[in-house]
Amino acid sequence: MEFIIVVLMQLINLYSWALIIYILMSWFPNARETSIGRFLARICEPYLDPFRKIIPPLGMIDISPIVAFIVLNLATRGLAQIAQWAI
Repeated sequence: MEFIIVVLMQLINLYSWALIIYILMSWFPNARETSIGRFLARICEPYLDPFRKIIPPLGMIDISPIVAFIVLNLATRGLAQIAQWAI
């Protein structure tokens, strides 16, 4: 059980880094049109879309990724609590 939780936490951490890279790519022109950008879009956009539907952009600033990171952080904390409870 503990192994599964550790693997899930590592996957969430890896996904968080993928989101950070994908978001930073928006600062550079045509970065999202590269093969890496398209790959990251395929794995990040399905997660970010529900947040974008709920939270509208504030002018030119999209704050939905912040909420997405908070949800990932809560998931990690929840898994940590489950791991602690299972011991």
